[in-house]
Amino acid sequence: MSSPAISVGIQDSLDDVRCALENRIEKGNLDLPLLPRAASEVIALTSDPNADASRLSSLIHQDMALAGHILKIANCPVYMPLSPIVSLQQAIAWLGMNNLAEIALTISMKNGVFQVQGYIAEIKQLWKHALASALYGKEIARLRRHNVESAFLCGLLHTIGQPVIFREIVTLQKECGIDLNWEAMYRLMQEHHVRVGIMIADKWTLPDQVKEAITYYSNYSVAPSFATLAMITCLADRLATHFLDPDVMDEHAVRDHPVAQDLNLYPEDLDTLLEKGEVILAGSDAMAA
Repeated sequence: MSSPAISVGIQDSLDDVRCALENRIEKGNLDLPLLPRAASEVIALTSDPNADASRLSSLIHQDMALAGHILKIANCPVYMPLSPIVSLQQAIAWLGMNNLAEIALTISMKNGVFQVQGYIAEIKQLWKHALASALYGKEIARLRRHNVESAFLCGLLHTIGQPVIFREIVTLQKECGIDLNWEAMYRLMQEHHVRVGIMIADKWTLPDQVKEAITYYSNYSVAPSFATLAMITCLADRLATHFLDPDVMDEHAVRDHPVAQDLNLYPEDLDTLLEKGEVILAGSDAMAA
């Protein structure tokens, strides 16, 4: 995600909202979202090595909106269907439990968290970055022979604090009679999303590795238990930023960051990841729609 410059004229207004936001965070007065029921069930299923795939299939069949989205997403390039998938049963058979869980989770997260009235384009930008990070997390994990499902979940949720802060900023600027632009809002999200993300992870009782990815993805060298996942999330975040906003992060910035070397990835591994950019974007577009 880009981090645009802030014009001098709105600095005072930005400081007023920042002060009010920090006060709410300190006092625990943020309106933290509930973990959507479907997302909770999917996370529980994918975290249970003894889970029965039929339980996930049953969950999908009970929610026709979810089923329709799965059928649509199953046909996008990132899941590489051999031929057009035209039925839910066909989609379930082709995708398998792990891919189905990913899709079901993203849909429930979008509907439950990534919603800010009046800011459709901005919230979609945040959502696409989370999706692209999740999909890139999978690709990096495959190269490292690491847990693909955990990498997807970490990528998807590493900036989960951003839409929550965004919604809070929209409320605060109305209360303060201030009209901040996107650049100022984004600056505040960048400053505070990790702290709020940790609060959400605690409220949702997310797996420890996801909480660590939220906390340490930008400073993975001090991650206490899941440093590899934090590194995977860091690189996934940078790759997603590069393809969504190449003017802010060009290819050299991706290649020159130490995280690739710290993950023991070779230059040809980065070539492979960069070549997947268009497919990743197509997948995030399909999931964001």
